[in-house]
Amino acid sequence: MRNKPRTLSLTAILILLIPPLLHAMPAGQDKPAALTLEECIIQAVKRNLGVAVQVHGFHQADLSMTRAAEKFIPSLSFDFYKDSRNSASYSWIEAGDISSSAARTYSAGLSQAVPFGGSFALSLGTGQNESNTRFQTINPRYSGSLSFSFSQPLLKDFGWATSRKDILVARNAKDIAENDLKTVLMETVHAVEQAYWELVYRIESLKVQRQSLKLAENLLDKSRKEAEIGTLAPKEVISAQAEVASRKADILQAELWVKDGADTLRGLMNMPLDADAGDIAPAETPGFPKPEVGLETALALALRNRPDLQSSALGVKNRELDYAFARNQTLPALNLNAQYWSPGLSGDQILFLDDNPLTGVIIGKLPGGSSQAIRDALNFKYDNWSVSLSLDIPLTSVFTRAAQAQAKAVLDQETARMKQTEQSAVLEIRAAVRAVETNYERVNARKTARELTEEKLAAEEAKLKVGLSNNYFVLNYQRDLAAARTAELRALIDYTLSLGRLDKATGTSLDKRNIKITDAAEVQR
Repeated sequence: MRNKPRTLSLTAILILLIPPLLHAMPAGQDKPAALTLEECIIQAVKRNLGVAVQVHGFHQADLSMTRAAEKFIPSLSFDFYKDSRNSASYSWIEAGDISSSAARTYSAGLSQAVPFGGSFALSLGTGQNESNTRFQTINPRYSGSLSFSFSQPLLKDFGWATSRKDILVARNAKDIAENDLKTVLMETVHAVEQAYWELVYRIESLKVQRQSLKLAENLLDKSRKEAEIGTLAPKEVISAQAEVASRKADILQAELWVKDGADTLRGLMNMPLDADAGDIAPAETPGFPKPEVGLETALALALRNRPDLQSSALGVKNRELDYAFARNQTLPALNLNAQYWSPGLSGDQILFLDDNPLTGVIIGKLPGGSSQAIRDALNFKYDNWSVSLSLDIPLTSVFTRAAQAQAKAVLDQETARMKQTEQSAVLEIRAAVRAVETNYERVNARKTARELTEEKLAAEEAKLKVGLSNNYFVLNYQRDLAAARTAELRALIDYTLSLGRLDKATGTSLDKRNIKITDAAEVQR
């Protein structure tokens, strides 16, 4: 309950501390567009070029995962073959003057990879063959065939993870790309926050300097009047004039900084940067909430939310998959192959005299269609099967195992990189928590210093009225007050920025602002 009045009083002091601009804008100048911090962040998420670049990388990783998964999509094949052959007959037994034959085949096949590294294939085909060769008992001849084949590695290339290695790696790579996009979004949010509050500081600091200039100008007017009536030495007027000129120069520099800060914020939002672009101005002032996140809580949040830690762990998983695959590739290739096929045959049966084709006398024909050959094949009328084992031992895996050693070295490197990332995250979080706590106390200290400086100036101005002081001391106290007000504002801005850095360090900045990477990805397409 003791902190609530302090918060309210500091906010009220900030509003009263920085009065409106004392110098009116030229006639006809448009009023700057007032933007809230949330509006600026939304515009940056939608338009920032760095986000757009990373979104394209995310889409590419998504497509790579889809492409890797195509390995287990069945493959269809269709074949058609036709030929016609004619040649001279070398024997009256073979044919007449010309030996001719014609053939047609049709086939369809389906092949499918299985999860443990093997493959399965199914094919169905039919064909027709016709010839003028003598002594044939079936002409034209129709054939049919149905076959199943299966091949399964038993050592090398065997296993669920081995066969799906490319898919798992691509899936992890997509998650890494998603985390990279989340990191870019977090960095963009933080950059917008920093640019926004920095612009607030520069604008409010400019107001402080203009207020200080007004005080110096009032003192200069007062000094001139007193010098005219002879109650003040002319050198006091010169001193006041020099101070007014110096403060005008400071204002020119401050105005330049304001324009630079506005351009920085405009660039993050990818807004027009041409000469006709309108001015922008922040619509918010920083608050002063008491910090509530401790070191242990911040570390726990980071472990759950930081995308770089998640990407680092995924990188180690990918290297583990590579290492396991490299170890598997050193094994001998022992493959099991099995096949089953069912043939079918039909056609026009030629009837010879005395059932003897050697007589060459055809007495009739029993027609037969191609469908009978297919039915025989589908009904498994003729069983045929084969099983085989093949063994292949690569000598490179016996003597060198270089690929396995290389994969192990890469895995060790990625593990060390993950530990380095975790260490950097811990250091960043510790620094962010300390910065929040320190800047909170800085604001209170600067507030006290500004209040005391105001009292000193008021006392010195009272002494000047009764002739117990001079312009030199009053001008110095005015300068001190402007510096104290600027320092208090700087401390308040630094505290606000440190809260944003803590959100970024713990990986919670997107969740707190309800920003989803899918929304950014859809906008940038």
